[in-house]
Amino acid sequence: MSVDSSAAGSPRRSAAGKAGTTGSKTGTKRTTSRTTTKKSTDPELVQLLTPEGKRVKNAEYDAYVAGITPDDLRGLYRDMVLTRRFDAEATALQRQGELGLWASLLGQEAAQIGSGRATREDDYVFPTYREHGVAWCRGVDPTNLLGMFRGVNHGGWDPNSNNFHLYTIVIGSQTLHATGYAMGIAKDGADSAVIAYFGDGASSQGDVAESFTFSAVYNAPVVFFCQNNQWAISEPTEKQTRVPLYQRAQGYGFPGVRVDGNDVLACLAVTKWALERARSGEGPTLVEAYTYRMGAHTTSDDPSRYRGDEERLAWEAKDPILRLRRYLETSNHADEGFFAELEAESEALGRRVREVVRAMPDPDNFAIFENVYADGHALVDEERAQFAAYQASFADVEGA
Repeated sequence: MSVDSSAAGSPRRSAAGKAGTTGSKTGTKRTTSRTTTKKSTDPELVQLLTPEGKRVKNAEYDAYVAGITPDDLRGLYRDMVLTRRFDAEATALQRQGELGLWASLLGQEAAQIGSGRATREDDYVFPTYREHGVAWCRGVDPTNLLGMFRGVNHGGWDPNSNNFHLYTIVIGSQTLHATGYAMGIAKDGADSAVIAYFGDGASSQGDVAESFTFSAVYNAPVVFFCQNNQWAISEPTEKQTRVPLYQRAQGYGFPGVRVDGNDVLACLAVTKWALERARSGEGPTLVEAYTYRMGAHTTSDDPSRYRGDEERLAWEAKDPILRLRRYLETSNHADEGFFAELEAESEALGRRVREVVRAMPDPDNFAIFENVYADGHALVDEERAQFAAYQASFADVEGA
């Protein structure tokens, strides 16, 4: 399958800037009227691996995974399985009161692992708060992701150690940070690239639109990776946009491409292409990974209030992990011994995460008052005293 977008090939901005047209290796053609009426349940997208685990050819992107080995495929599978296991453990810990909140990535493993493994060590990543799989690919210890959700720190890792920025809770703001950083490395003459992650809901934010404008005008080496998981909390994508999200790039003068977000090979290939394009001075790209959030938006959400079971069941049939497992099995690239060993490794990871989280020390309850004003403030002093009295009230109850 191929994509119907300006991302086919490597068009320059001048070609992509023509109203109503997109550049491609197969020529210039009008796409807007046809794609805007296409049902979102049957989108045109880049796909290298079908839900049944069958490898399909793609003239545009096969070259970007041509050198992948059976070891590499097993590695991608391992990444997704361990990421899902970590995510499940974090969700359980929140339900047990060990975390204040958790944003699950269930169902989005292929989008994150495929794109994460496409990055080079010198590339810089700007995530939202759900990119646990990308963090795994960048070498961030999974337990470091949990401190913020437990309330014991403000991030848990040094962003410059892994070129992986701290999680961003403010919706869409990280795209501005990524654009500015990309403009900076371009001025420095570096050949690295930047990738910014955001969701379909964030695509409606003004920050994202501003990022598109600046990156296009300054030809910044940045890839905007939108994980379209179909729901911005309770709002479906069709209530946010009249056209597929990847087509928004046309209005800013750079390519957009929609990829099967449950196909780890396709996500790897498309992201490699986009990053190479950025490094070679061809500017930004918008990648829309068409996927699905299998669980709740966060653990404070109840998705059963706004979507039906039949939708979830339909997407379960496209499960990214099961898809790659089928391919590994039919291609004789993995045996039962591999899967058994991985299952044991997965359980060991879950135990380690649980033990580390429960051993995290509680923060100083009064630290929140210490860094508001440099020289102190009467109002803060009053609030500190009130909080101290509130805390003392619990001691009185326990001693009664």
